[in-house]
Amino acid sequence: MANERLRSAITAADLTVTDVAAQVGVDPKTVERWITKGRLPHRSHRWKTAKLLRTDEAYLWPETADDARTKSASQAEFISIYPNRGAVPHDLWRTLLDRTQKSIDILVYAGLFLPDGWPELTQILSEKARQGTRVRLAFGDPDSQAVRLRGEEEGIGDALGARIRLSLTYLKDAFDIPGLEVRQHGTTLYNSIFRFDEDMLVNTHAFGSPAAQSPVLHFRRVPGGRLFDHYIKSFDRVWANATPVKEPPGQQGKGQQQEWPASTT
Repeated sequence: MANERLRSAITAADLTVTDVAAQVGVDPKTVERWITKGRLPHRSHRWKTAKLLRTDEAYLWPETADDARTKSASQAEFISIYPNRGAVPHDLWRTLLDRTQKSIDILVYAGLFLPDGWPELTQILSEKARQGTRVRLAFGDPDSQAVRLRGEEEGIGDALGARIRLSLTYLKDAFDIPGLEVRQHGTTLYNSIFRFDEDMLVNTHAFGSPAAQSPVLHFRRVPGGRLFDHYIKSFDRVWANATPVKEPPGQQGKGQQQEWPASTT
């Protein structure tokens, strides 16, 4: 049976069979057989193809969904769970940030705990970007329905939008740094994502509770695993629909030190 999912994924990626073969390291006829005869590629070729086409291996080849090795790899990606964000060791955040070389991806609503906890965060992120690290920061749009609703659900009203503006104000010196991009989204978040190269912290969200009170999962990417890539794809979907922010908001939140309610990030 032909693999129509693979065929359509290649087309959607604006690639040809020859392109895929060259990227994966096989003969074009081999890729043709994967499509027309439904042949199951070698495990390493499946990983490369799925990554190239930016989709899940199990979507392209559903018969691999129950593969024992894939399950084992996914389990190996799980490093630890923390009962709440405050339980994550302070040194872990800094260690992950310091050793990142390629990619820093952050998806939050406000994320105010970051500049609050690391006053030098703007300088660190700016220097990382100057050294070639891709830095992508996605904050909630304070004027979006998703942010307003989340504020109501957490019982803090407009405070969430104010916290977002304050976070962006703290980052004002990073807006013109090449390689560092800030965007705003109006997405309903089910978790906050903090990606540092091959490590990721996922702060889960629970209805009516601030993210600071919810569990945090620590993953480390393992070839063949699905957990890390699952969350990266989620980040990429939000990022693709987010709006670039060219400059920080006004200075109305600068210097405010009053007690803010704990908020979703």
